[in-house]
Amino acid sequence: MSSITHSDIAAFRDYYRQDAVRQAMTKVFAKADLGSLTYIPQEAARIQYQFNVEIKTMTSTNQKSSGRCWLYAATNVLREIVGKKLNMESFEFSQSWLAFWDKFERVNAYLDAICETASLPHDDRMVDYLVGTGIGDGGQWDMFVNIVDKYGLVPKTAFPETAQTSATGEMNRHLNLYLRAQTARLRDALEIHEDVTELRRTILEKVFSFLCACYGEPPEKFDFEYKDRDGVIHFEENLDPIGFRDQYIGDYLDHYVSLINAPAADKPFYRAYTVKYLNNVLGAQKDIYYYNVPIEELKAKVIQQLKDGEIVWFGSDVGKYRDRENMVWNDTSFNEDIITGFDTKMTKEQMLWYHSSQMNHAMCITGVNIGPDGKPNRWKIENSWGTDGPNGGYYIGSDTWFDKMVYQAVLNKKYLTEYKLDMEPIVLNPWDPMGSLAD
Repeated sequence: MSSITHSDIAAFRDYYRQDAVRQAMTKVFAKADLGSLTYIPQEAARIQYQFNVEIKTMTSTNQKSSGRCWLYAATNVLREIVGKKLNMESFEFSQSWLAFWDKFERVNAYLDAICETASLPHDDRMVDYLVGTGIGDGGQWDMFVNIVDKYGLVPKTAFPETAQTSATGEMNRHLNLYLRAQTARLRDALEIHEDVTELRRTILEKVFSFLCACYGEPPEKFDFEYKDRDGVIHFEENLDPIGFRDQYIGDYLDHYVSLINAPAADKPFYRAYTVKYLNNVLGAQKDIYYYNVPIEELKAKVIQQLKDGEIVWFGSDVGKYRDRENMVWNDTSFNEDIITGFDTKMTKEQMLWYHSSQMNHAMCITGVNIGPDGKPNRWKIENSWGTDGPNGGYYIGSDTWFDKMVYQAVLNKKYLTEYKLDMEPIVLNPWDPMGSLAD
């Protein structure tokens, strides 16, 4: 055991007093925001909002105070299909429709997991993870596909936003408070081998009613009225969500798969992975599925899809290197170590394993700039944080930021023919870094 002695403290004081940089920064830190001090304007000026491969897309959306970025990014991909078919300048699917069914299905999956782990002690890591995580807003591409497969799609006008869908914190708090109370009841009943079928049904009944109060009751039928680019108003009546999906999206989602870049020793490249308990819909045709490839290959596939005129859903860590004013993510625009005196350099593998980084946000790549050397140097990104800022809600990501902070991209299988996508996936623990959810 190495305890800190008073003589150690005296030596540390001497070290600080003799450190001219720390002495100077003490005065600066007293009055300035630390984040702004790390900014390097000369590097930031290199990033221009220009792209030689660029897809024209609709106006940025706004997820507001919710963790539904994965649903916004996914519906932003699909709405471009509808826009082309119907000659529309703007359109949105209802993200609330998808979020309602995701939450409801996720509660059912949660109850199933609690029953499955009932024989484990309450402080077992798996039980603790399930209860501690609870039900949130975040999600993954395949979770989106599962909801669309089962419940279809509706336009935003058929199931609009409410105060609770736009700011989900309190709704989620009440939902998880109830689920944790019922977790205790379920585990107690299972401990004495009681049949919990009716208890589970009661829980689902109450959750469905609560979600209806928060979101509104999901419509079984709806009308769809829209104006095309020529100013002509169209009206379709008595539609249903499955039929609407089939009419406007068809089997589009069946052709896409998630590539990931997780350069970790325990996750060899060219292998498939899934995550235990991450699936949101029990009995879904599709489990969470990732295929791991080197970052250069992932980028090459993204560029192929962009050049063919189709945007790309992707997941990244947006908590670092963000220039809010200019709407740019660029790692070379910031140098935190120069003001702190720390050495925080880590590999991507180390950042994943030691909680320095993970995928936490989903957006769409809508363009790329290819430099004279034939390599990408910046990426155009459609976000879901509204239209404020110099580019109307669109961001720029530098290529070096992409290398470090991008973990996932959803691509058409036609670009991935050299990969064995039908292999049985390796099952990762739910707390694995690649089990993180975009919100």
